[in-house]
Amino acid sequence: MIGPADLHRRMSALPGAALDHPFGPEVQVYKVAGKVFGWFVEGGGQGLRVTLKCDPVLAEALRAGHPAIRPGYHTDKRHWNTLQLSEGGLEDGLVWSLVEGSYELVRAKLPKKVQATLAPFSGSSGRSRR
Repeated sequence: MIGPADLHRRMSALPGAALDHPFGPEVQVYKVAGKVFGWFVEGGGQGLRVTLKCDPVLAEALRAGHPAIRPGYHTDKRHWNTLQLSEGGLEDGLVWSLVEGSYELVRAKLPKKVQATLAPFSGSSGRSRR
């Protein structure tokens, strides 16, 4: 099962990713060029949960197929999903794919000039996604 240290390691390793704490020390917020691509929090009686940006059509399909994936907590629910990792039922590969997908969605919206300053990103598939 994926834990907080795993999430931190993978999210902070993405090109240009930076950790921030704008909502307090318990919420780990990850940004690329100042734009949020995901965050996670553990505790509060809800266990480990991560919130990630997602294509709206895919977001709906994921929610329909996985009880542990819900509309994003305190976000635009069309574009963000919250994954309840402490409930189990989500394969690690799916979680990592959604982390990378969130990063890619945010990165793709950055100005081309900013994108050019970031290291290439190949994702888990090994193909360049830049």
